[in-house]
Amino acid sequence: MNNIRLRNKLLLFYFIAVFIPVLFTNLFFYSVTTNSVRKQKEQDISLELDRIQNAFRVKIDAAVGVSSIIYADGWMNESLEREYPDWVEYLDAYDAYIRPTLNRYAPLDRSIQDLTIYTDNPTLLGAGGISPITDDVKGSAWYGAVMSAASGDAPLLVHTRSGSPESGDGAYSLIRKLNMQASNRYAKILKIDFHHDKFKQILDNRALQGDLYLVNRDGVIDFTTAAGIDWRQQPIPFTAVDKPDGALVFTKSFPNVDYLRGWTIIGIMPEHQILAEIQKSQMAVVYLALINLLLPTLIIVWIAKSLHDRLLRILKQMKQIKNQRFDPIDHVESTDEIGQLTVEFNRMTGQIKSLIDDVYLADIQAKDLELQRRRAQLHALQSQINPHFLFNALEALRMRSLIKREEETARIISSLAKIFRKSLAWGNDWITVRQEIDLIISFLDIQQYRFGEKLVYRIDVTDEAALCLIPKMIFIPFVENANIHGIEAIQEQGVIQLDVTAEGEELVFVLRDNGIGMEEDKLRYVLSERSLEDNAEEHVGIRNVIARLQLFYGDDARLDIESSPGAGTTVKMRLPQQLNFSK
Repeated sequence: MNNIRLRNKLLLFYFIAVFIPVLFTNLFFYSVTTNSVRKQKEQDISLELDRIQNAFRVKIDAAVGVSSIIYADGWMNESLEREYPDWVEYLDAYDAYIRPTLNRYAPLDRSIQDLTIYTDNPTLLGAGGISPITDDVKGSAWYGAVMSAASGDAPLLVHTRSGSPESGDGAYSLIRKLNMQASNRYAKILKIDFHHDKFKQILDNRALQGDLYLVNRDGVIDFTTAAGIDWRQQPIPFTAVDKPDGALVFTKSFPNVDYLRGWTIIGIMPEHQILAEIQKSQMAVVYLALINLLLPTLIIVWIAKSLHDRLLRILKQMKQIKNQRFDPIDHVESTDEIGQLTVEFNRMTGQIKSLIDDVYLADIQAKDLELQRRRAQLHALQSQINPHFLFNALEALRMRSLIKREEETARIISSLAKIFRKSLAWGNDWITVRQEIDLIISFLDIQQYRFGEKLVYRIDVTDEAALCLIPKMIFIPFVENANIHGIEAIQEQGVIQLDVTAEGEELVFVLRDNGIGMEEDKLRYVLSERSLEDNAEEHVGIRNVIARLQLFYGDDARLDIESSPGAGTTVKMRLPQQLNFSK
């Protein structure tokens, strides 16, 4: 970001903080509005279908109630089962109970058009609500439906297509067998016919957008408001209806009503009808979005140009200073930050010019002499501590030990010299794992010379891991702590196990010892950020490693230490793999 011009930064800020949020806000608003209208329309359609469903069921329930009363009427069943010796006796029974009963229940609901009892009792006269079961009756669709129904004496809603010629829609009837008594010598069927206009008023609902379908238990359309479907003349399955793409289908059934089980009321609404209202306001949303985007754009461009021109004038004047030109900036008086910056710049240039004339040249000469003196002292100090002197001294001691046949001492001096040489000779911060392991082995050889058989170490490094690059001396502080703080304090033999492997894209370093371990509080302190800020000498190596891991890897490096008193310590470090392609 520091390399981007201020004008471009402001424009970038505008696009990120204004343009894109406003654009997405308007898109979100449009989407939310569309979904809200869609859900509201769906809810309205569902409620309207619920109303139609309830009205349809109320009409059927009224007829079911009448059929239940007649079904449970013992006198009526007895009158229909009785064999009359002559017509006079039947007429007396008809006038005394059958006709009053039929006339009493028939007008209970205005949707009931006719109430008829069909029977094969030959002693009953077919008139006044009583009809014989003839061959024509047996050949009718409603008779076949009620006789083949598996529901026994339960009510059954049927629809016949032999309606009035005027309507052409057929008729709806509720059929029920009257066989409540255990012994029934004759068949008795109650048929309640409905006024078709009442059902048509319920189903032909103009308030409902879309098409409405009444589908019977056979999946056949018994009524629909959809144009172009000839359902009156022939049975058409609902599955054969072509539904528009994206149309919403609402289904209302009667799952808990036995006599309406399988009947469904279905509403189909094309999606474009639901979105018609939101599409009307689409241009208003577009115009509002353009205003929200255009006005801030003009303002931010104007502000960006003002800032850019004024800062560019200051920058141009500052570039002239390197050519020893300290002319003040001519500017319009302003009190904002740029105006204050211009005033201060003019004051600064005046002071610089005065300092150059009075003090600066003499001060430069004095400081140049001081710099040369300090540089000479630094060279003298470096010559005094030349590392070659230290290496030559250690080499002389090693050769002297070999002459005296003190081979172990010579080996330890050689390991010590190797540690000094590598710590001083490495010119960069990165080395290979193999180089780090060589340094660790030299250190452990020196410690083993000190402790003798009390210290045993094992090192296992895979070939792939040995070529990886790591920061210099990133492992050895933990080896040093394991030896000094862990193994030194125990009486029995100490064991240090070091494993370095490459797992996937990570380099895994695992160090185990059987030393005295650490308390949990002390371990938390060592790994805490507070330990990095303390000046205590103890565990300075671990704190240094934690700081360097953060410097080189950031959050990609992981360091875990598990320790408990008397059980030793395990250090596990995971670093991103960096292969050494020069090896």
